[in-house]
Amino acid sequence: MGSAVAPQLTEALAALRGLCATPARRARVVNPLACVVRELNAAIDPTLLAWRLRGAGEPFLALEVPDRRGFAIAGVGSVGRIAASGGERFERAAAAWRAAVRGARIDADVTTADAPLAPLALGGFAFAADGASSPEWDDFASLEFAFPELLLVREGGRAWLVVQARTGRPRALHDGTLERRLCALAELLDGGRMPSAPLLDPSPLGAPRITSVLAPEHFEESVRRATAMMRGRGLEKVVLARQVRVDARQPLDPLALHCALRELFPSCYCFLVARGQSAFFGASPELLVRREGLRLQTVALAGTARRSADPAVDRHLGERLVRDPKQRVEHEIVARRIAQALAPVALWVTLAEQPQIVRVHNVQHLATPIRAQLREPLTLLELAGHLHPTPAVGGEPRDRAAAVIPALEGLDRGWYAGAIGMVDREGGGELAVALRCALVRGATARLFAGCGIVPASDPADELAETEAKLGALLPLFG
Repeated sequence: MGSAVAPQLTEALAALRGLCATPARRARVVNPLACVVRELNAAIDPTLLAWRLRGAGEPFLALEVPDRRGFAIAGVGSVGRIAASGGERFERAAAAWRAAVRGARIDADVTTADAPLAPLALGGFAFAADGASSPEWDDFASLEFAFPELLLVREGGRAWLVVQARTGRPRALHDGTLERRLCALAELLDGGRMPSAPLLDPSPLGAPRITSVLAPEHFEESVRRATAMMRGRGLEKVVLARQVRVDARQPLDPLALHCALRELFPSCYCFLVARGQSAFFGASPELLVRREGLRLQTVALAGTARRSADPAVDRHLGERLVRDPKQRVEHEIVARRIAQALAPVALWVTLAEQPQIVRVHNVQHLATPIRAQLREPLTLLELAGHLHPTPAVGGEPRDRAAAVIPALEGLDRGWYAGAIGMVDREGGGELAVALRCALVRGATARLFAGCGIVPASDPADELAETEAKLGALLPLFG
């Protein structure tokens, strides 16, 4: 490594080797994680750098909220994995996380409390407890969080490098894989070759083919069936989704799509998850849960209206959304259920008195911020088990809605309406609901959008809402 950054990365590698070489103090912890955290004196784009360092088919995850002090985290590779499925997947994943971080060896040469709390795991989970069943989701488990070999983090004008390995005889330290990756990173940081965001390249051979996987009329009929069920089965709300397929003329570039989306939706959780030959990306306005110490934040997000380029019309649409009885009922179901789900594990739960309007690029929503003080430091994964799925993506009552959604929708949600995020060494972190998203493989993309159905729902209006939400992504494909 022959640059100004190179000595810093060389030292980080040496520190990691030192941690891995230190004899274990407790025999019960076999090959614990070793983590080195270093602050970088460089302006970085974590997503672009980590993607450049990714090997073919390697796990990759990036999560960004550009408007939140430039927050971004991206990780590549894997030195450990937490996976679970079934009705108790969150409890099993939390137990596996505790085992994975127990005895971790950490060298954090940083001077700020904002530094990442390694070990760090990045991942997500599917909407359904058993995960997906259709072949297009084969690369995505029901629940999977990986400890990346290399992470890059940025927030508030500061940046950090996190390197993670397994003690014992870590393969990457002995075969030179990690050293080569750090050399490549040093060259990118200090060699004048910082990667730039790729541009979307509309196919010169013609527009892509866009089709609804099921006819729009099928969705409208599903809405009618759902409202009829509500009169006889005690359902208050059920969320129904649509899937649209895009077939491009050439292979799609997931990174270019992600970079375009983060420009359009800087206030949203913009995510890109790559597994094997598939990639899942989106821009979600919805936080599932954030935990810092015993403090918890979440949001009830339900109720949608379109935007207008005319500021006066845009304000009018927002005011009408706040006053709409149907939209308020749908929203209040979500807020009430989240508060009830948190009550058993919290000393107190507080909700904003009135919902506020959250405006993103193409739509606006009703949102009620919710805060809580936990009784004990439950992990983020356990909290997800209490909250997921909220009525914003499932229904109310939860179990009754879950029983009818697959038959009404006729599609495999996969990770759509699941969550994407990160868990730190204290079990904190944050998870975003996976909305306004698409699954990409080769030249094919599958886009998802849904809306909440209550007894007063009109099928044509609900179809129009899905079209508005699909409008977040469809323009990216030309």
